[in-house]
Amino acid sequence: MMSGDPQARAARRPELDSVTSGDELARLLAEQYARADASLRELELRASRAGGARLPRATCSDMLAGRRFPKKAVMVAFLRACRVPEEQIPDWERAWERVKIAQMSAAQAARMRLAEADRDGAAPLRHSGEPEGGGAAARRNTGPLTGAPAGGRRPAWRRIAASVGLAAVAGVAAAIAYSTLIGTGAPHHHTLIDDGRAFGGGGSSRFTVTVDPAHTEIRLTRRLDAAVARQTATVTVDGSLAAVWQPLHGESQGWKEQSVVLPAALTAGRSRLTITNTFVSSALDFNEFAYFVDQKVGGAWSRADTVDIGPNHPDSEAAHRYRIANQTWYGTRHLRHLK
Repeated sequence: MMSGDPQARAARRPELDSVTSGDELARLLAEQYARADASLRELELRASRAGGARLPRATCSDMLAGRRFPKKAVMVAFLRACRVPEEQIPDWERAWERVKIAQMSAAQAARMRLAEADRDGAAPLRHSGEPEGGGAAARRNTGPLTGAPAGGRRPAWRRIAASVGLAAVAGVAAAIAYSTLIGTGAPHHHTLIDDGRAFGGGGSSRFTVTVDPAHTEIRLTRRLDAAVARQTATVTVDGSLAAVWQPLHGESQGWKEQSVVLPAALTAGRSRLTITNTFVSSALDFNEFAYFVDQKVGGAWSRADTVDIGPNHPDSEAAHRYRIANQTWYGTRHLRHLK
């Protein structure tokens, strides 16, 4: 039970009270990691010095990306390494317990569906969001759902995976489904063709932009393909944590522009800024097609710089000293623009 002390109540994390899924927990852990402003190696060393549960970097990376649901002791060791106040740990533990119970209930329901499918020989199940004719393409890109036997229906466990397992990779399926946008009945106006790149776990991108040193505020905007859900990355300016690209809500197929304001303490009086985006988590990877840098000078906003990313823009990449680590994709996409 929580203490009646006002400081203890103020230290609580009320947003943890509504966590019921592994994705929600992973997102909040990723935000906590961004606030900690420490490398995974540093967190591993802190946990080792504390003498608690081991905190391997690979385990942390999987936990933050939502690929692996952590043991409670590992999550607590991670939070303490991130210097989370002890008063908040019980809130995190209760959130972990709710997710664990929900997972156990889902597993039981899946076993019951498997038994029912084996008993009555039901037809293969299709995820409600999977477009007709697009299921094969999605399965080719989701690992466990490949290899259906030729000339016959899939084994029951694959049918259950198509219904239950695809919920865990909905972001991946959405990313693949962008190619079916034209011809689905979606409006063709306000479409844009652009090329870009993407990076995955352990990856990052870096570039340098030019601004007016007389600026009083800098806003950084990223053009992205919103079909890939839960894209989260930290933003640093010349090595100092400046912001976090938060996951968008209600992602769908199309372009989206997302903005962050860079702290004035990190940019004031400077004419060149080196921006680094570092992967935290995503349903697939972190994509980027262009960055727009806007500045406020003398109370008026203006465009300071544009970084056009992609294989068709080598001059822009070279001029801005663009670098990418652990690249997972590059190419061109033709999407409609989301307001």
